[in-house]
Amino acid sequence: MPANILNLPDFKVQRVEEADYDYHVYAEVSNPPGVCTACGSDRLIGHGRNEQVIRDLPTHGKRLAIYVDTRRWRCQSCGKTFMEALPAVNAKREMTDRLVKWIGQQSLKRTFASIADDTGLDEKTIRNIFRDHINELEAAFRFETPKWMGIDEIHLIKPRCVISNIRNNTIIDMLPNRDKKTVVNYLYNLQGKSEVQYVAMDMWTPYRDAVQAVLPDARIVIDKFHVVRMANDAVEKVRKNLREQLTPKQRRGLMHDRFVLLKRERDLNDKEVLLLDGWTKNYPELGVAYRLKEGFYAVYEGSGSPDAALAAYAAWNKAVVPEVRDAFGDLIRAFTNWQPWILNYFEHPVTNAYTESLNSLIRVMNRLGRGYSFEALRAKILFTEGVHKHKLSRPKFERRREPELAVAEEVMGYGVPDDAMGYGLPPGHFGKSVLTPRKGTPKAEHPHEPPGPPKNYGADINTLIELLESGRL
Repeated sequence: MPANILNLPDFKVQRVEEADYDYHVYAEVSNPPGVCTACGSDRLIGHGRNEQVIRDLPTHGKRLAIYVDTRRWRCQSCGKTFMEALPAVNAKREMTDRLVKWIGQQSLKRTFASIADDTGLDEKTIRNIFRDHINELEAAFRFETPKWMGIDEIHLIKPRCVISNIRNNTIIDMLPNRDKKTVVNYLYNLQGKSEVQYVAMDMWTPYRDAVQAVLPDARIVIDKFHVVRMANDAVEKVRKNLREQLTPKQRRGLMHDRFVLLKRERDLNDKEVLLLDGWTKNYPELGVAYRLKEGFYAVYEGSGSPDAALAAYAAWNKAVVPEVRDAFGDLIRAFTNWQPWILNYFEHPVTNAYTESLNSLIRVMNRLGRGYSFEALRAKILFTEGVHKHKLSRPKFERRREPELAVAEEVMGYGVPDDAMGYGLPPGHFGKSVLTPRKGTPKAEHPHEPPGPPKNYGADINTLIELLESGRL
């Protein structure tokens, strides 16, 4: 083994022992201290030695430990003793700075258990380094507070609240749960929270109550996606209720064709139109449910104002026949209970356009999330290199000005003969404003200000999905 196997110039390698799974490197500090750490005197003498075991980066697939023969020194001037400092060694842990940095970076990509196995460290130690790394990242990154905020949820082991920037299709945070207390605490500590104009959300009471408590000026809009989805759910209920009347073969057919019932009529191809026609003619309740589903979508598509939407909904509700009313009961109750915030959509059509992307992200994260804690998954989503959406902030518009001018004289020729006008002025100047620069007016300058620091809008959802599906995250 070469003497510089460590590639740490502050250490002098004495010998290297190689085992099946480890390297044991024996070394000492290259440059002993020159002065006393207490008084600054250079009258130092050796006062014993102590071996310290310092963990370092894995090398050639093996774990590596440095056995440092650390010297103790005594000052002949003040009598104090001290251990020589170990350069490149972390101040909090008996490991090199580069190992701590590497573990922090790897913890965003791999499980704690796999990193512990590679380094020979305890999994708890890996977790603590990860938390320190996340704290550093939290301090280093500040995501812009969105004017259009989305509050949604993602199911990772259990429901988690997701805060998003709707305009930029980004995630700016993930909360450990969706409780009111948790959401209130997040919103309360959000920088620039007064800038939030609209909040699109699910029909989840803790979200609404939290926003009303902390962001009273923000307009709450119930996301269209979560409302119209309930119409699809109603069709599914009717379909499932019909299964008892069907033969096993018919059940399999209805299960296979369920996507036709959930699809919009305008999007059906010729084959799907025939399938739908067959099911709805043979089972009239299914046909009624499908028409009501399409009719509810029309409330959103054909209404240009809250009043028009409310009138359209009232007409639709009246058309819900008793045979399928139970199936549509959840939708009707939701519209009744959340009516003011649902109708806000028709005045401010703010919606989480990323919802389908978020569902894709859920599927991928659930597939890859085994072995990861919520904290690790959150960090993976928010802080992985390359996922952030940035935009340069341009400098303020600088109006270009000519030197300020003052009216020196404006001569009016009331009652004076044309040929008498002049008063020593050049021909054509009489009766016009004469402008002269004001004294002390500086010349106009047009500085070209550099753009401000780039704004960080959070983790781009589409980029996250691409990285996850390609195995790069």
